[in-house]
Amino acid sequence: MQQNLQPKVKDLVLIGGGHSHAIVLRMFGIKPLAGVRLTLITAAKKTAYSGMLPGHIAGFYSHDECHIDLRPLANFAQAQLYIDRVVALDLKNNKILCANGLVVDFDLLSIDIGSTPATLSVSGAAEYAIAAKPVSQLLEHWDELIEAVGKNPQELIRIAIAGGGAGGVELALSMQSHLHRILHQTQQSIENLEIHLFQRGQELMPNYHSSVRHQIQQILTERGIKLHLGETVCNLAPITHRETKEIFEIKCESGLTVECNKIFWVTQASAPEWLKIAGLGTDEQGFILVEDTLQSQTHPQVFAAGDIATMVNYPRPKAGVFAVRQGKPLFENLQRILLGKSLKPYRPQKQYLSLIGTGDGRAIATRGIITLPPHKLLWRYKNWIDRSFMERFRFE
Repeated sequence: MQQNLQPKVKDLVLIGGGHSHAIVLRMFGIKPLAGVRLTLITAAKKTAYSGMLPGHIAGFYSHDECHIDLRPLANFAQAQLYIDRVVALDLKNNKILCANGLVVDFDLLSIDIGSTPATLSVSGAAEYAIAAKPVSQLLEHWDELIEAVGKNPQELIRIAIAGGGAGGVELALSMQSHLHRILHQTQQSIENLEIHLFQRGQELMPNYHSSVRHQIQQILTERGIKLHLGETVCNLAPITHRETKEIFEIKCESGLTVECNKIFWVTQASAPEWLKIAGLGTDEQGFILVEDTLQSQTHPQVFAAGDIATMVNYPRPKAGVFAVRQGKPLFENLQRILLGKSLKPYRPQKQYLSLIGTGDGRAIATRGIITLPPHKLLWRYKNWIDRSFMERFRFE
């Protein structure tokens, strides 16, 4: 009898359409691997590119310009695409359970699902605050707010943002610029807009050099954004005695109370519970602990990248720049393990160029201890970098 020499097909499943996985899919499209069946499971068919999101909120980019469409990308990679949300992992039998009942088998798994702001510890946050992630939900609320201000620009609008990291700061500046433009166009006073930024610590953007923090605080103050530093939000509740407009009360541990119409939540990141329940090794926040190879510390058939991963030997802030940089080494190690080769360690850089948009067509540049003040040329440079990155995922 003639022997069947067909190699066994191996199932590589990617959970999440984050920056790292977008790069992995593109690279598999360019350099496919025989005998590998590729599957992508993602909760949304489009994934936001974090580098352009503040610019979109400021009104500089359209929705499509700052989102990667995962359908043509999956087609390019010859990957099966499931639009579904993962709710559980069975790591003994290598099975993935999705919200709609779908069960997917795998030989090798990679996880790149980003993170969500931690809200559960604050009373009322889960019910009344608008989380920065998932991004689709944030943008839905933002579009509604723009429309409401456009229809009634004469009404006072008060926005609160909880979280004074880079995400909260960029959100405050971008929202203010866009809404100020609407108020100018409708010949209304910019006094009709109030933005409150709450930060638990005494310093904004604690992961950045003091020169950046100083400049950012100065810009926010000059632009009239009300800073509440050293204030820990402890309760959010609707005010029911006013029927004309949605109003919430924010209470802080100090006793400070502020009324607002919308509360955006951009605090410390957290991870979904199903990762820990599955038995994966995680850090205290629930993020997957990975070696220098981006392989799980506890389960060699699992890899992770982006915000959801914590590199044991090289802890870094949860920032899109690291997710982008991890894309290529993740692809290479997934291919190497499928080919039975030894894995290559990846060492992320300590210092990196950070370009922070100020919402007005300018950007601050910082790397290590060097900081350049806001300038239009820096925004143009950032815009070129971001558009060049997105161009890699345009498929006709």
